[in-house]
Amino acid sequence: MDMPARAATGREALVSRLKALLPVGSVLDTEEAQRPYECDGLTLFRQLPLATVLPSTEAELVATIQACREAGVPVVPRGAGTGLSGGATPHPEGVLLSTAKMSRILDIDPVARTARVQPGVRNLAISEAAARHGLYYAPDPSSQIACSIGGNVAENSGGVHCLKYGLTVHNVLRVRAVTSDGDVLEFGGGALDSPGLDLLAVLVGSEGMLAVTTEVTVKLIPRPQLARCIMASFADVGVAGDAVARLIADGIIPAGLEMMDQPATRMVEPFANAGYDLDAAAILLCEADGTPEEVEEEIARMSEVLREAGATSLRVSASEAERMRFWAGRKNAFPAAGRVSPDYYCMDGTIPRRRLGEMLRAIQQMEVKYDMRCPNVFHAGDGNLHPLILFDANDPSSLARAEAFGADILELCVALGGTVTGEHGVGIEKINQMCVQFPAEAREQFFGVKRAFDPHGLLNPGKCIPTLHRCAEYGRMKVHGGAVPHPGLERF
Repeated sequence: MDMPARAATGREALVSRLKALLPVGSVLDTEEAQRPYECDGLTLFRQLPLATVLPSTEAELVATIQACREAGVPVVPRGAGTGLSGGATPHPEGVLLSTAKMSRILDIDPVARTARVQPGVRNLAISEAAARHGLYYAPDPSSQIACSIGGNVAENSGGVHCLKYGLTVHNVLRVRAVTSDGDVLEFGGGALDSPGLDLLAVLVGSEGMLAVTTEVTVKLIPRPQLARCIMASFADVGVAGDAVARLIADGIIPAGLEMMDQPATRMVEPFANAGYDLDAAAILLCEADGTPEEVEEEIARMSEVLREAGATSLRVSASEAERMRFWAGRKNAFPAAGRVSPDYYCMDGTIPRRRLGEMLRAIQQMEVKYDMRCPNVFHAGDGNLHPLILFDANDPSSLARAEAFGADILELCVALGGTVTGEHGVGIEKINQMCVQFPAEAREQFFGVKRAFDPHGLLNPGKCIPTLHRCAEYGRMKVHGGAVPHPGLERF
């Protein structure tokens, strides 16, 4: 029997074994059935897996991983598929493991202010379930209506209120997960601190490369009595960016601090009817929450700083409905982009707040360089940028320019003292820029952590950590020109 025939036989044997281990309908192996799983929110890269498995219980998930390990077949974990960095892009010789069916809220403890949930539970569903206790889950990605808590853990997701309340890593107490050997481990615990190494912080944000999440315990916090939002208008994007630094320097930590430039507000307004100032070159959304007295005081302080920083006008939400409209516009920026362009490429770099104005001016110059539009929406409070490069994937020239534009943005983030990602992860999208940000010694340490958890390199291979060969190749391409190498699928 020749090599291709043996490989085909091995694949068929694994699929047959998985179908025997899991209930009917839990293993998909036809092209038609698997087409919805060919990519995540980064649609530039598409690949069908060997098979797609949808376990409903931890035991079924463990059995799936053990079968794949014995067959030497890679496993790519997937949550709701809303990720934007290609972290859930399937491996052509591997199994895509979706946790979508593991969607039960197991327990809400209003006394301890915690929720224990399975990984497929939607982010917003946690807050909806906790609302009767006057509690909610603070991290609120723009995709919170659809994204799952397991994916949030994998990417260390943030949201518009992460400045005050933190990212996923600051709001998760415990994670139960399965390694590539099929071992079930628990990271963290119910207490504020747990003995031993803080491996919970290692797991959160590891993008499915170290273990597959099966259960998460998150913190819940009381809903504030009142929240109000300022919409501050600016005549210059750089001045708006500098105003962010002024707010933080004055000791103010808003509940939310977001920025949108004029192309973004004009793109969003017809879609969301948020009431934005379309004449402003940029707007800031600055929210205060707490008791009525606290909110009144903070709104006054923020208004004073914003005026001194150059705001041309200020509008404070007069009702809860108006406040929600302000945020609805910001959270609907991505779908609004889909109405004005065939495709968009959402970047995710982070820079020091004091460099925001400099970065925005640089992006304006890049728009001219690449002859492309790029509305900007981002978490201004922590410097997490989300430029939306508008392009047409059916036009090879447009696609190539969009990728080059994105690479320039990310590499400028590094040059300004920032990083190539804030909350979307590295996946396959930013893997070349890892070569720019980290030296070989640091990358080897990343490999060491990966090998400690996954010695056979079966979990989400070819993601996040570039090989030394690829980094050298990318460096040559940047110096001499030519096509940037497509992300590979190395075992590690």
